[in-house]
Amino acid sequence: MSYFVVGGTYKNTLFKEFEDGTEQEKFGPFKSYDDAKKLWEKISWENVDNCNTRYIILPHK
Repeated sequence: MSYFVVGGTYKNTLFKEFEDGTEQEKFGPFKSYDDAKKLWEKISWENVDNCNTRYIILPHK
């Protein structure tokens, strides 16, 4: 199994539509959850002050 980190900046905190002019960002694949989590932590902390920015880790079979 591999893992991807996906997300970006959304219009609001419902996290359904991306902000105008932006697209979903996708990083990976990572061979382990821990590797994906390292990047997730890095980009999440870089955006910690923006409540409309969200990233998640998704497994891929």
